[in-house]
Amino acid sequence: MTDEAIAAAARTAIEQCLDLGAEKSAVVVTDEKRRAIGEALYEAASAVTDDASIVRYPPGEQHGAEPPAPVAAAMAAADVFLAPTTKSLSHTRARGAACEAGARGATLPGITEEVFLTGLDADYAAIAAHCDEVLAQVADADEVRVTTPAGTDITFEPGDREWLADTGMVHDPGDFSNLPAGEVFVSPETANGTYVVDGTMMPHGLLEAGQELTFEVEDGYVTDISDDDVREQVEAGAEEVGRDAYNLAELGIGTNVGVTDLVGSVLLDEKAAGTVHIAIGDDAGIGGDTDAPLHLDGILREPTVYADGEPVELPSP
Repeated sequence: MTDEAIAAAARTAIEQCLDLGAEKSAVVVTDEKRRAIGEALYEAASAVTDDASIVRYPPGEQHGAEPPAPVAAAMAAADVFLAPTTKSLSHTRARGAACEAGARGATLPGITEEVFLTGLDADYAAIAAHCDEVLAQVADADEVRVTTPAGTDITFEPGDREWLADTGMVHDPGDFSNLPAGEVFVSPETANGTYVVDGTMMPHGLLEAGQELTFEVEDGYVTDISDDDVREQVEAGAEEVGRDAYNLAELGIGTNVGVTDLVGSVLLDEKAAGTVHIAIGDDAGIGGDTDAPLHLDGILREPTVYADGEPVELPSP
């Protein structure tokens, strides 16, 4: 894992994914734990534009926690922002406000050098095509049902909420994506059933063989969590926002065929083609109306997805 390899991945992010131009401003938001990646992105941006800056702040306490006000202001003031941070800024008001102000950007929550190299060594045009194929099958469905061999059987009703695509191609004002990218997702209006995480979920990372985390969902809220550690995270959020911490926030379908194995990084694993991820907590940044200080994704292996009863053809690695 050489400095040049990291620099090449950073150039892919800056030049291909963000399409940064010499006349645009860019800010990199990072923290001490992601410093190497943050500095590589800053160097790549500085090679393109003279108006590049880097901002560091202490890691947040929880995914979805708001950054300090000066960091949020820097994101909103730039044409392009990138956020390789320990805790996710994807579902924060700061990120949403930056996009509303016309900035385009990408968050890289929990990024490691290994994930950075693996995830940015990808054909993002192909990823965008897979997103389009999945969207065509689910976008107009009134109900989407997911089942898995581990015991998942849950039905989502998107209602009037729009399915979105995370393609990694962030070229227009207000555009936003995760990097690495590759998913189609929606914040459903409601959901009912059971889902079983048997892939990756924080704080555990990659689950061991046979380890399963079970969640019961009723009328769009998680009503029972089998795992003590995950339950503690949600309960901590509930101390601040009450029932909203238990909101069933997201249904996502992975479309990145370059991700062939789960590695324990939610950022990368939720993009793996042929997987589904389901999240608890905040959805205000992805088309919902719940503002919560957490967004906890769990990845499900070997899902079968039905759109209004018809099987959805999922991309495979």
